[in-house]
Amino acid sequence: MNHWIIAPLLLPPLVGAVMIIAMRHDLVLERIFSVAAISLVLAINVLLLVQSSSGAIQSYEIGAWPAPFGIILVLDRLAALMIVLTGVIALAVVLYAIGTDWDRRGKHFHALLQFQLLGLFGAFLTGDLFNLFVFFEVLLIASYGLMIHGGGKRRLQAGVQYVVYNLLGSTLFLFALGTIYAVTGTLNMADLAVRVAEISPDSTSLVRVAAVLLLLVFAVKAAAVPLHFWLPATYAEAPGPVAALFAIMTKVGVYAILRVFNLIFGVDAGATADLAGGMLLPVAFATLIVGTIGVLGAPSLGRLAAMASIASVGTLMIAVGFFSPAATAAALYYMIHSTLSSALLFLVVDLVRQKRENGGERLSPDFAIVNGGIVSALYLAGAIGLAGLPPLSGFVGKLSILSSVRNHDLGFAAWAVILLTSLALVVGFTRAGIIIFWQGSDASREMFAKPAPPPPALPLVAAFGLLASMAAITILAQPLTGFLRETSQQIHNPASYVAAVMGEQTP
Repeated sequence: MNHWIIAPLLLPPLVGAVMIIAMRHDLVLERIFSVAAISLVLAINVLLLVQSSSGAIQSYEIGAWPAPFGIILVLDRLAALMIVLTGVIALAVVLYAIGTDWDRRGKHFHALLQFQLLGLFGAFLTGDLFNLFVFFEVLLIASYGLMIHGGGKRRLQAGVQYVVYNLLGSTLFLFALGTIYAVTGTLNMADLAVRVAEISPDSTSLVRVAAVLLLLVFAVKAAAVPLHFWLPATYAEAPGPVAALFAIMTKVGVYAILRVFNLIFGVDAGATADLAGGMLLPVAFATLIVGTIGVLGAPSLGRLAAMASIASVGTLMIAVGFFSPAATAAALYYMIHSTLSSALLFLVVDLVRQKRENGGERLSPDFAIVNGGIVSALYLAGAIGLAGLPPLSGFVGKLSILSSVRNHDLGFAAWAVILLTSLALVVGFTRAGIIIFWQGSDASREMFAKPAPPPPALPLVAAFGLLASMAAITILAQPLTGFLRETSQQIHNPASYVAAVMGEQTP
């Protein structure tokens, strides 16, 4: 077995526990260990990505218990891609939090960040539905601690709403798991792919109910309409670096849809095949439209970034909802892009809060931004990325999605919705940018003449690092798209996944 596979699940909790026990009174030491641990786990994740690029799917049996009885981790191209993306976001977040002193405003920021990474890496690597539920709960607990970091009534209120809503989703998840186990006797995803396909058409009612419940749970995690109400307040009120980290959390729900509804309920699932196909596209269209309307009417920059994140989830789910190899490859590219650009925009929102006279992010010209040229440039880059304009990766991502669905029956609808909402997003981002960076009252214009200290370097390094990542996936779009096409083919070939996990010969 390849023992590197378990390293992303061992390193973060070990470092987090050591921080709580031995470093809780030494912030400098916590910072050093946090950056070192995240850098190391990112390097390991890149190694795993290189290993997965051969096309071989590797499984890791914890305790040497074979599937379907033991706890199984599975490394394929999709899982490796997601853990690398998570590591990149985490490194930018920890650098930004250190540079802006966000980690000083509450206790155990770095330890909570490590446990958050445990939940994320575990969700992407697990080969078992019950352990997916476990890692969802690890995510929920750690993210709640990060959400209320620094305190404040509004942040606490948003955090409580976030936890309650996600606990309801967790309850539905347990109902779905109990139903599936009662019918099939297993929760291992590879084993489920075999057993669900063997269920007779007359006995699929309970499995169909469980599949719909799973889709609801994953839609809650992805913040799809009409289950998105927890996200705007949560992301808008969260500390800047935490909101940037949360950009990857909605992708966990989309990842789960891709994994479960291609592997277990895919085209080879017999009478239960293609359960999500008819339900996901209308939800995706509604999510994109509602998110775009939210951007147009956002009263603050934080709310705008949150609604833009919902809109990006809608665009992503449109591509996922077609359940074709070409659309899935386009969805994966857009997933990478939207995670990077959403994280960048949340960091920009926090920079605006810090630079604006008297603080705040309300879309009003009554507050000035002193020496805001760099911040405005970063805002422009994030807006261009999320709106899907050239020359950044958002344009490549949306163009890939449009190209992949043009021959589908609903391709025209997808083209219309994506193009019109892209235009509306341009209007919404332009409106906010003009108010924040160009307009100003007479009093606020005088403030521009005041001397201002130079911006700290580390937050800008984090923000420009995300921007550089967006530029890199644009420049390297052709080889990256080739890798993602192979990843998509692997996703849509569940037999190879089943063979790798269950110990059979790959066909």
